[in-house]
Amino acid sequence: MKKRAIIYCENQFGSMDGKTANGLVREPGNYIITAVIDSTKHGQDAGLVLDQKFNGIPICKNLQEALNHSKQKIDDFILGIAPADAFLKKKERDVLIEAMKAGLNIINPLQEFLTDDEEMVKIAQECGVAIRDIRKPRPKKEWTLFTGEILKIKTPIITVLGTDGAVGKRTTAKVIEKALQKKGYKPAFIATGQTGLIQGAKYGFAMDAFPLQYLIGELEREIVRANKIENPDIIIVEGQGALSHPAYASSCAILKGARPQAVILQHPPKRKVLGDFPFVEMPKVEDEIKLIEHYGNTKVIAITLNHEEMTDQEIIETINEYEKKYRLPVTDVLKTGSDKVIDAIIHFFPSLKKAVVS
Repeated sequence: MKKRAIIYCENQFGSMDGKTANGLVREPGNYIITAVIDSTKHGQDAGLVLDQKFNGIPICKNLQEALNHSKQKIDDFILGIAPADAFLKKKERDVLIEAMKAGLNIINPLQEFLTDDEEMVKIAQECGVAIRDIRKPRPKKEWTLFTGEILKIKTPIITVLGTDGAVGKRTTAKVIEKALQKKGYKPAFIATGQTGLIQGAKYGFAMDAFPLQYLIGELEREIVRANKIENPDIIIVEGQGALSHPAYASSCAILKGARPQAVILQHPPKRKVLGDFPFVEMPKVEDEIKLIEHYGNTKVIAITLNHEEMTDQEIIETINEYEKKYRLPVTDVLKTGSDKVIDAIIHFFPSLKKAVVS
């Protein structure tokens, strides 16, 4: 039975730093989302704000209003923000305490682990609620280094990488997963960030919570585990950051740990500078493709767009421009569908060219 949850995303819903909330509203996974808290968008519908599609999830000004909107008991209070500094402000701590006193479990996706916070743990115990730190890794004695087992896997492996952080890599990966399922394939999804884990991904871990030397081995471990248990037709690995990004190294670990034979590149055409680092210009698509293919000994087989700040007409024009320029299929999976990407994947991997449901 799915849990019911309220998402806190004050002043950030629909923005880059609200990506956890955005993702859960689009694809709640194991949850039923009853409300989003963002007083700056109070009274609006969450689906309309994100995708111009009504979904009946109200955006509320505070916790009490969000609780009042639900006719059934709420289980969890999810922090839906992803600030660059990854730490809570006093106002956010106060909201968490208010939620615990209202009887809600806390789902925390930040690098700041609340289960290590004496005040938060004490309040949770007093209120009879639980705290779950999504990014908190397994005990160190269980961490694994690269073993080479990934080299023995015959199952096709793809990943969705990007030209920046928070460009929709996980969203595109999940759309691809669903589209492959509809065609009769059995994909395995490997989550590498907090949102996918909150949604209920069976395999994966929060990559940015691990020391660099263990990232590759831990990702390899999850892929090998998924391949053994699920016996999938294809493995889809969620991307993180960007290979060219000066501040993030997760993409390097994904290319080394997953050894994907093919890559889908996600790009926001209107973004001129890196999201959390405005002093750095966005990379060119062609440069990112060359870097990925050289570094990862892999092939970029399609480009997917993030349509932030773009009109529908601009999306179509950009698709046409990019297809001519890069000689690759291009689409926006949320606006123009995923058919081109799915066709590219099936064409690239001979093992997928079997009779499937159309």
